This record gives sequence, structure tokens and C-alpha cells, in this order.
Amino acid sequence: MELQVGVKIMLKNPEGKFLLLYRSPAKYPEVKGDRWDIVGGRIEPGTTLVENLKREIKEEVGLDLAEEPRLVAAQDILRVPGRHVVRLTYVGMIDGKPTLDGDHDEYHWFSRDELDKLGDLDRYFREILEKGMI
Repeated sequence: MELQVGVKIMLKNPEGKFLLLYRSPAKYPEVKGDRWDIVGGRIEPGTTLVENLKREIKEEVGLDLAEEPRLVAAQDILRVPGRHVVRLTYVGMIDGKPTLDGDHDEYHWFSRDELDKLGDLDRYFREILEKGMI
């Protein structure tokens, strides 16, 4: 079985809203119904978790963390046979206007209340919201 580690981050702006990205159907055709997600990806072994978070943020939205992030959740993802993904989710502050990479079609800043009502949300991120981890 292949083990992978992923890092994700809920980026919060000075107004208290959270940044979500809309996954491109062209880039992620296998994703069905979980299009809105937070920034993140797989780690590069040999670099720290926070270094990986910073790299993913820079790659996906072209911004930098404003302060040290806080770990809020660890999840097992076992949806693909032969692969076990451990997903670590953080919360961190960010400021500025995102610049999207080719993996995402759009972005939006959501209030915490708006997140609860949002459809088409990544199932693992929704689990974090439903458990009140943020």
C-alpha cells in the first residue's frame, strides 16, 4: 500500500473570511461534486510540513502566509484502493488578492456561515466544518 501525506490550509483574510478554490473540471475530471476546496497538496519528503504549506500557497494562489499556521485536523483518506493518504489541515492568516494557477477556475472568500451552506464542497473539508474544528 502506498502512503501519501497531504497538507491543506484554511486561509483567513483580515476581514475574517476564508478562501476557497474551485477545482477545474478539466484538470480534475475524476472529482464529482467536491469542487470547492481549500489550498493544499501532497508534501515533498524531506521538507517540513509548514514549508510544504508555504509552497502550495505560493503555487496555487501566489501569496505568502502572514503568520505561523495552526494545525486543526488530521484525517485518514482511504478512497482509492492501495493508497492511504493522511491529510493534515491548518488555519492561517493571509492578505492580498489571489492569483490562480491552472488547477483552479475561480476563488471566493466565504464567511464561516456561508461555508456551512455551500454545496459542492470537498467532503473532507466539510467533515472538519461539521466537527467544529474551526
